[in-house]
Amino acid sequence: MGRRARRSRPRPEAGLPAAVRGAGGPPAGQARRRSDEGGCCHRRGPTRCPPGAGCRGSASGREGGARSRRRPYHRLVLLIVDLDGVVYRGPQPVPGVAALLARRAAAGDAIVYATNNSRSHRTDYLARLARLGAPVDPDRIVTAARATALTLAADRGHWCPNGRVMVLGGPGLARELRDVGLAAVAPTERGLAQAPAALVVGVDFALSYRRLSIAAEAVRRGACFVATNRDHVFPTEHGLMAGAGTMVAAVATAVGRDPDLVVGKPQPRLFEAAAALVGRPVREAVVVGDGLATDIAAARAVGARSILMLTGVTGPAEAAAAPPRLRPTFVAADAEALAAILERLEAAG
Repeated sequence: MGRRARRSRPRPEAGLPAAVRGAGGPPAGQARRRSDEGGCCHRRGPTRCPPGAGCRGSASGREGGARSRRRPYHRLVLLIVDLDGVVYRGPQPVPGVAALLARRAAAGDAIVYATNNSRSHRTDYLARLARLGAPVDPDRIVTAARATALTLAADRGHWCPNGRVMVLGGPGLARELRDVGLAAVAPTERGLAQAPAALVVGVDFALSYRRLSIAAEAVRRGACFVATNRDHVFPTEHGLMAGAGTMVAAVATAVGRDPDLVVGKPQPRLFEAAAALVGRPVREAVVVGDGLATDIAAARAVGARSILMLTGVTGPAEAAAAPPRLRPTFVAADAEALAAILERLEAAG
């Protein structure tokens, strides 16, 4: 008899993983028939393993499993982790995530936080993450506010030649701009009189009709229109709240045009900066986020693998209906599912 034709291997994105159901498995397109022993070598019941994971039920079979058990060291993984909706929701921690990140950091993983939040200064996150028990390093936090300040400062002659920037946003954003030598002015009559060369828009908890109108007038008078990000919402313990994107949209409507520059996710700048902090190629990263149109889209833009957490802005139904261009590599319902996926990615190398 002739040899039986081998099945072609599907693409990793060709479906959503069993983790949508809380199992923490790989995408359906990666699932392969389990061996007679049943389950996988991680002993998680019927969960199927991704190809190359070194599990008994994966394509690499027993031989690959033996190789992974013989490996004498932890294979380092670069994790780029979102904060809102992944590590916490408002003041409430997402159960188990901080402890999991602490274990991964202790084992040798490089963990960098990359958040679209533009209201806070990057140092504001240190105590908060420490209280949760998450690994924290002030040099491994990249915010949309910080990335925006660095971008403007790097090409100051283009974006803000006179060094004055109007801020429709929070105090942390203004502080980040001052940190790089720019003068931050408020959206007031006095601020407008200083002829700011750029308007930077982030989430503004003090938003008012007057502040919005003055910010729009600055753009009409020639200021560059800069958006820290275009997130429509962000998750809190009370539900979804209006994000910086709503303020950006309001200014854009008032002036009749889109921003000249958008810095945050899904643009690649945050992830590129995060990988540069640890000297690793961004395409080697594993991105952990809760937003299809932000975290996952940015991960795909830089060629990185991604894990969508169903603990923030994206629910199971939306994840299952995601178009191919926004489809994550894996989906995790909770910290346990996330841990299982990271173990398999580590084993796969």
